[in-house]
Amino acid sequence: MSQASDVSNKKSVVSAVRTGVCHRWTKSLIPTTREAPNDAETPSHILLHRAGFIRQVGAGIYDYLPLAHRVLNKIGTIVREEMDAAGATEMLMPALEPFELFDGTKRDQDYGDNLFRVKDRKGRMNALAPTHEEVITDLMKGSVTSYKQLPLNLYQVQTKFRDEARPRAGLLRCREFIMKDAYSFHMNVEGAGGLNDTYDAMYRAYTNIFTRCALDFTAVEAESGPIGGSASHEFMVNCASGEDTILKCPVSGYAANVEKCEIGERPQGTFQEPPTGEWTEVHTPNLPGIDEVGKFMGVKPERMLKTIVFSVGEGESPSIKWVIATVRGDQDVNEGKVKILSGFKKIAMADEKAARAAGFAIGYVSPKTVNSVPGTLLLIDSDASMGGFWATGADKADHHGKHFNWRRDVGAALDDSGKVKVGDLRNAKEGDPSPRSPGAKLVAARGIEVGHIFKLGTKYSDAMGFSILNAQQQKQTVIMGCYGIGVSRTMAACVEQNHDANGICWPAPIAPYHVLITLMKPDDAKQSEVAGKIACELVGKGVDVLIDDRDERAGVKFKDADLVGVPIRLTLGDKALEQGGVEYKTRKDTGKGEIVPIGEVATKCVSVING
Repeated sequence: MSQASDVSNKKSVVSAVRTGVCHRWTKSLIPTTREAPNDAETPSHILLHRAGFIRQVGAGIYDYLPLAHRVLNKIGTIVREEMDAAGATEMLMPALEPFELFDGTKRDQDYGDNLFRVKDRKGRMNALAPTHEEVITDLMKGSVTSYKQLPLNLYQVQTKFRDEARPRAGLLRCREFIMKDAYSFHMNVEGAGGLNDTYDAMYRAYTNIFTRCALDFTAVEAESGPIGGSASHEFMVNCASGEDTILKCPVSGYAANVEKCEIGERPQGTFQEPPTGEWTEVHTPNLPGIDEVGKFMGVKPERMLKTIVFSVGEGESPSIKWVIATVRGDQDVNEGKVKILSGFKKIAMADEKAARAAGFAIGYVSPKTVNSVPGTLLLIDSDASMGGFWATGADKADHHGKHFNWRRDVGAALDDSGKVKVGDLRNAKEGDPSPRSPGAKLVAARGIEVGHIFKLGTKYSDAMGFSILNAQQQKQTVIMGCYGIGVSRTMAACVEQNHDANGICWPAPIAPYHVLITLMKPDDAKQSEVAGKIACELVGKGVDVLIDDRDERAGVKFKDADLVGVPIRLTLGDKALEQGGVEYKTRKDTGKGEIVPIGEVATKCVSVING
């Protein structure tokens, strides 16, 4: 595990306190197949289908067959145990949300087309819930009236819905999924019972959960996205096939996703460098991107300046209405960093029509517009502030310019901190300076997000008018946190991290069964008797057992055993039984199994499962 943690309540995978189960292959639905779906690209999508865990019902919609259901239940049990231990209480909210709950938060607009919209027979609009911030806030608003009732932390495990435009990768990006979401409520941030206390408790609980699931994971600083809030962490399963990039400092242990990652100190220009030539305009029609423009002009993207226009929300500033952010052409502006450097919380990509009306030539904007459009603040990324040759937009449609020079073309505004600021504006990348350890460089890794925790603050309680009496008998807005885990996504991420060329390799804590007993001759009385005896002993020790009693060739059974990925396989054949034992083999063993005496096999299995 990459993230250091204190797993104070880690439990054994199996014990006699819990009675295991024994099922027979022929009495379950395990439709293994050699063929993968035509659209399957990721290992989890391919293997969960081939091993008979899932079947597609529609685009991004899946049946969870018996094996998958058992895995989901085991993940859910671990989640519930750790949430309960951290002081949270389980409940259940409806999947259908009335649209009027979004009146204050406007999240129906934030989610846009990702929100499933349902009109009932009376014409009222509802949503299939993507998350439940509005529902839980409305519930608490009607149930909590005094500070004495707080803090509270409530959670549920439930199906969520998002109308993904291009559902893909099986359970990793689908339209219907199983999620644990929790919501906490507080009167203060610091101190006993405050948001910070619960946030830290949830961080520890999540660390325990993913540790108990035997996953290799990293907790990273993250942006809050459409959920909102002041701080958040993502829990990422480390995996080469992951869809998200994580940047880490190898010295300090600092880790963050690309959207959140800070960059250490970088050199900045002095704005005193001389021009490289006369400003020269170039006609650049019908060129859709900066790469095409660069090729046409004979300029590499890293020697071009890209300037993005943002609008400032009402009430933020009496004088600044626009923010323009300039980065190198080969880099991307980071909206979160624009907010930090500008000092404005309410800031968003400018509406193109409004920006054009104000005087911005969208697509061809240069830093010079800080002087031509009133109420504009110019932000410059450190890399873009350097001297040397620059090309940029020419502030008129279909035109760019060469030999831009900061001092000549922007002038005195560069010396006014109210008009120009220089700092960190772009997405971080591998090789950038670490923000936590001078001299160290950030390294990149891939991961799959399985959990996300947020400090919401008063975003939802303000929007929905949730305030109660505090200790001084004065109305105070309630402070909130929220904490999500993708349960079905965790199952898929586990497969991404734990598989080989032959199939899935389940970690014991969340495997559908711990032991697979394979009968070479299902109709043989001796083999059936021994299988029953071993299964009975294992079940009594808390072990879950699957008996492969199919009338199939040995090769088919062994291939299916590898495909399904149960941690331990016991094979009952005549040769082993003649020696008074069974063939014992773990899923990750590549060679032949070993013969273990019948009387010792249960103890050996429990020892290996508990690690």
